[in-house]
Amino acid sequence: MSKKEAHKREIKIGDKLVGDGHPVYVIAEIGINHNGSVDIAKKLIDGAVLAGCDAVKFQKRTPEVCVPKDQWLIERDTPWGRMTYIDYRHKTEFGVDQYAAIDKHCKDRGIHWFASCWDEPAVDFMERFEPPCYKIASASLTDNDLLKKLRATKRPLILSTGMSTMAEIDAAVELLGQEDLGLMHAVSMYPCEVKDLNIRMVETLMERFPFLPVGYSGHETGLAPTFAAVALGACMVERHITLDRAMWGSDQAASVEIPGVMRLVSSIRDITAAMGDGVKRVHEKELAQAKKLRRAPSASANKG
Repeated sequence: MSKKEAHKREIKIGDKLVGDGHPVYVIAEIGINHNGSVDIAKKLIDGAVLAGCDAVKFQKRTPEVCVPKDQWLIERDTPWGRMTYIDYRHKTEFGVDQYAAIDKHCKDRGIHWFASCWDEPAVDFMERFEPPCYKIASASLTDNDLLKKLRATKRPLILSTGMSTMAEIDAAVELLGQEDLGLMHAVSMYPCEVKDLNIRMVETLMERFPFLPVGYSGHETGLAPTFAAVALGACMVERHITLDRAMWGSDQAASVEIPGVMRLVSSIRDITAAMGDGVKRVHEKELAQAKKLRRAPSASANKG
């Protein structure tokens, strides 16, 4: 890839450039793992800061819009007792005051925060907080009205591509345009088995969209596949964060506990540092080793 192309494969999220030649942008997805508790959300934010993540991400829904009416009155067991599904969805949604507290907490700790909005009213809700970007969930990739609403905010967008065909991804990119857009390879299974992760899709997306930053949103247990994605060129990484994988909630089992997130970020930084630029060099310390260990100089040592 030319330097000109590399320069174009980037977006700016808040005060950080994300893309080729920049540190991997690590997103700790809180999602709904807070279980409706601002205190839990703050602990997860603090854990993400401790680990060195660049951002935390939430999910924002308007229950009456996102939940089909035929599911509203279905009862289920929840941490708050047995209740209808629509009431449960409201329990897991933060309002203005809760997000104002989250906004202050993140700003005080110097970490970005934003959300995946699942409907148009949710976008209007989040706009009051002026997020540095929006994430588009895989389930929303074909929701053209929502895509247009998000693009109209003129904020950078990160599009997850799980549960989508290449034709659907092409159509979404065409609708959104390639300005201020990043892509995430994802497989929408929670948790996802290693054999189904198809990490090489990171390379496929990079080849198909040479001017777009490409990342990886993982839902597997363990960290190795995420490291592989970074080694293949993923410039963004998103993993769900939790206080305890045994906590109640649909996403907890596919999440990473805080010590794991610390290992994740530390190893990503090491991988990035170790990758280099692919240009062969002989380091000064190697020359000393060569003098000590080689029986004879290389026949090609003096050749161009």
